[in-house]
Amino acid sequence: MRLLAGITLSIFSFGLAAQDNVPSVDEFIEQQVQQHNLDREQLNKWLSKAKVNNEVLEAIQRPWEAKPWYQYYPIFLTEKRLKAGLKFWEEHEATLEKAEQEYGVPAQIIVAIIGVETFYGNYMGKYSILDSLYTLGFHYPPRAKFFRSELSEFFQLASEEDWDINSAKGSYAGAMGYGQFISSSYRHYAVDFDGDGERNLLTNPVDAIGSVANYFAKHNWQAGQPIAQPLNHSENWSKVLSDGMKPNTTRKALKKQGFDLPNNETVTPDTKVRVFEFETENAAEYWLGYNNFYVITRYNHSPLYAMAVYQFSEQLKNARR
Repeated sequence: MRLLAGITLSIFSFGLAAQDNVPSVDEFIEQQVQQHNLDREQLNKWLSKAKVNNEVLEAIQRPWEAKPWYQYYPIFLTEKRLKAGLKFWEEHEATLEKAEQEYGVPAQIIVAIIGVETFYGNYMGKYSILDSLYTLGFHYPPRAKFFRSELSEFFQLASEEDWDINSAKGSYAGAMGYGQFISSSYRHYAVDFDGDGERNLLTNPVDAIGSVANYFAKHNWQAGQPIAQPLNHSENWSKVLSDGMKPNTTRKALKKQGFDLPNNETVTPDTKVRVFEFETENAAEYWLGYNNFYVITRYNHSPLYAMAVYQFSEQLKNARR
């Protein structure tokens, strides 16, 4: 799952003060030995080969999610991706049905996620995971603590799965495999969905399908519940906008304020929702996001991402009818 940079500062303007709390590599190794019982000699060997990658530092400062909606969605909502998604769905129909039955996550959402993340395994990242996490963990102060944690998770994952750590490739932020799981997500949510005794998200689409579904289920996906609905352009929705992604009001509360909401037979007046604004070339469009929309943002912390996944999933579903 791709990560947002969060802060887009020049890598040349951090200042020494911002790095005061960054431990040395030796201190980091000692932490891993003490906290996770990792082998000191192995850690030294791995980190001796880690290199700073300036491309990673540049890439994290220009996330796609910084674009306005009208520039963002055309990246993902393409005829080429739709055709590839339908082919993937056809090839893995039985696995997707199994995942939907076990986890309650619709097949079109799983197919959409894998399509948006890696174009069905065609673009899984060119960066060394080791170099990416080392670079961001020790040389990118705005998110250094998080990425050192992911580096620790990566080392634990490599030890558990007996990986060749130097050959692992992924995104600039250290995400890997069909669904672009970061190391902590891989350790906690990856499943062996084909029963071969291995959780392989790097080359096994069956495990990837099950793992994406498990990720959503563990983040409280609500089977049979809506994701989002478009709102009437004539209403003044800007009055109820606020920062954040989690549902922060109810349908009943919005109606009490005089807003006209679209009907949905699967929800109640007390169903929690949030209003989102998406920038178009000439104005804005507004959508009502439900809990399941919020769950998609747990995969990538961006309403733009969640909306692209949702709209792509609808294209996939409708194309199969």
